[in-house]
Amino acid sequence: MACHSNSPDGRAETACVDDCHARAASRCDERECIRGCKFVLDRLLEHEGRNVVACVASGKGACDDRAWAECAATIGVHADGGPPGPPPRSEDEE
Repeated sequence: MACHSNSPDGRAETACVDDCHARAASRCDERECIRGCKFVLDRLLEHEGRNVVACVASGKGACDDRAWAECAATIGVHADGGPPGPPPRSEDEE
């Protein structure tokens, strides 16, 4: 039995890859769909896969990790970009 590290692993990934092929084929090839779906697995498990794929499909440029990450960070409960960063260090802390 061969090891296929570039194939989807579970139902969530398989559904995402199928959706990517259907909606983002003009932007993403098969390898990019598989890698992207693995990259945003947490969002797939939050049932945001279709929204992430729609964002990727409507984007411009490369179908790379950055495109998938930006889409994953700008939809659903994460649309606000996440919590703010820590405040700058004050002179008293140095």
